[in-house]
Amino acid sequence: MSTTRTTLRPGAVDIAHLTGIRASDPTAIARGWAQRSRRPLLAEDGRMLLVAADHPARGALGVRGEAMAMGSRPDLLERLATALARPGVDGVLGTPDVLDDLLLMGALEDKVVVGSMNRGGLQGSTFELDDRFTGYSAAEIVRRGLDGGKMLTRIALEDPGTVATLEASAEAITALAEHATMAMVEPFWSIRRGGKVVNLLDPDSTIRSIAVASGLGVSSAHTWLKLPVVDELERVMDATTMPTLLLGGDPTGDPQETYASWEGALTLPQVRGLVVGRALLYPSDGDVAAAVDIASGLVHRGSR
Repeated sequence: MSTTRTTLRPGAVDIAHLTGIRASDPTAIARGWAQRSRRPLLAEDGRMLLVAADHPARGALGVRGEAMAMGSRPDLLERLATALARPGVDGVLGTPDVLDDLLLMGALEDKVVVGSMNRGGLQGSTFELDDRFTGYSAAEIVRRGLDGGKMLTRIALEDPGTVATLEASAEAITALAEHATMAMVEPFWSIRRGGKVVNLLDPDSTIRSIAVASGLGVSSAHTWLKLPVVDELERVMDATTMPTLLLGGDPTGDPQETYASWEGALTLPQVRGLVVGRALLYPSDGDVAAAVDIASGLVHRGSR
């Protein structure tokens, strides 16, 4: 094929084109990463809004009770293309399969790209807390010219799988720091309840998770945190000096209440923006562009 990338307008994902490249010219992906235009990590206002699309690789496809909502790859890519085309969206967090598709679509030019590293703790599995690094490695993140690596780091004192996840997270933070590349750590204090992994979202549990995550690796110079919006967030954020992106959460309840919680949290000095997945990509009214515009307005308020 003479053309390895195509810039597609939202609503026009050409699956035949993407599959054709993968089948006949797979090295186009490596060439595309080598040629991709990059930008600084932070916008001029020091803020960042990322859309997240790494849920499917962990088997987490549900949105608002619809178990297979994220099961269609063309639909997901259309939603991502719509989001990434909106002003104020700085980039995307995803697994190699999703990011390679977006790359071939031309959707990652001048965007921050963060690779999801550990997806082995499949949702609902007996081994969920032994969260193996089955996605990006630190070496591949650097080789492809990604801007950072993200790791889910759940801490459950009664589950021996936790220690393997902590060790792997520390090794990834160390490797990324050696290349001056952002390590985005998403810690939770977790338990099993009725056979299901539950993340504890009270302030004290969140503070404990921050304390453990902050000490991982040989250097914290390039460590960022990805944290949920919880009660007493000012006290919670007092536990760290790490730059932090807030987790947008699942799209449940009144969207206006969600937006209000983001707006208040974004005033804290450690908070540099949001990472939002399903709440923006699958809004209750179906209008991805409108939901994204509200979020970008909150993150980059007064800068555009």
